[in-house]
Amino acid sequence: MTEIQQIRALLNTPKEVVILSHRNPDGDAIGSSLGLAHLLKKLRHVVTVILPSECPTNFKYLPGFEDVLIFDLYQDEARKKVDEAKLIFCLDFNALDRIDKLGEHVQFSKADKIMIDHHLDPEPFAEFIISDITASSTSELIYCFIRDLGMEHLLDETIGSCIFTGIITDTGSFKYSTRSLTYEAAAALKAKNVDDYGIQNNIYNSLKEKHLRLLGHCLANRMEVFEEYGAAMIHLTKQDYKDFNIQRGDTEGIVNYMLMMENIQIAAFIMEQPSIVKISLRSKGDIDVQQIASRNFNGGGHKNASGGSAYAKLEDVLDRFRKLVPGFLAPVHK
Repeated sequence: MTEIQQIRALLNTPKEVVILSHRNPDGDAIGSSLGLAHLLKKLRHVVTVILPSECPTNFKYLPGFEDVLIFDLYQDEARKKVDEAKLIFCLDFNALDRIDKLGEHVQFSKADKIMIDHHLDPEPFAEFIISDITASSTSELIYCFIRDLGMEHLLDETIGSCIFTGIITDTGSFKYSTRSLTYEAAAALKAKNVDDYGIQNNIYNSLKEKHLRLLGHCLANRMEVFEEYGAAMIHLTKQDYKDFNIQRGDTEGIVNYMLMMENIQIAAFIMEQPSIVKISLRSKGDIDVQQIASRNFNGGGHKNASGGSAYAKLEDVLDRFRKLVPGFLAPVHK
């Protein structure tokens, strides 16, 4: 019996199911989780989506968004759901430390576990691992999962809207990390009446005034360009967080603005938070920022989009990146 046949057999009998994704959930984490949840509910499973921390509110248009259980806010209830689950799906993360304190409960749970993910080097904590680093997103893999289960007939606008959201956000509206299957999935979802324009409008045209003022501050006052090496960096201080009342999701996408400059190949967005400094890295073409994140900032991710963190002073992290640039990038010849 193949792996997908074994999973199909598990899904034949309705049961308590928990779907988990990573801390600081993005559009792919939320979209893949909700898309799978709606499918499983059609199969009469009792499904709970649990995320470690709160979701950006620009995804509140997604069906089922209001039902997501946030571990940080309802820890006892979330632990109870994990302990009672007979089947646990782990989406868009490859290691249990990505779900923080919930990881221990998952590790010792007697439930069958299924990982669906597109990051490098998945840890073998699940009985079933569907891992494909060539996929644009975990949402794309959820589409493939539904197809491989022979359940494409269950795809509808609700499931499709969730999956399409994850594909859109992880590819930057089809600008990177795509393959032919990415477009095949998008076409299949469009055929299910998914409103692609409406989804993009909800994601990208729902900014508040403070978001534009924050962006302006970042570009005018916090951006450093290393023109000789084709790199740029923006940083935010703890005081910036207070001055602009920055909440979860407010800084999403700022790092990408630096890559809009013609000769910039690497962009770093460095954020000073109460007890840690976080860094988000993006690149163009063949430049692998995953190496920078894993070797220097205790992080990882994808070739063109990675992140990390450091327990250090903000200025020390900024200096670390400044020193990395000449060693990682050859001077740009104009």
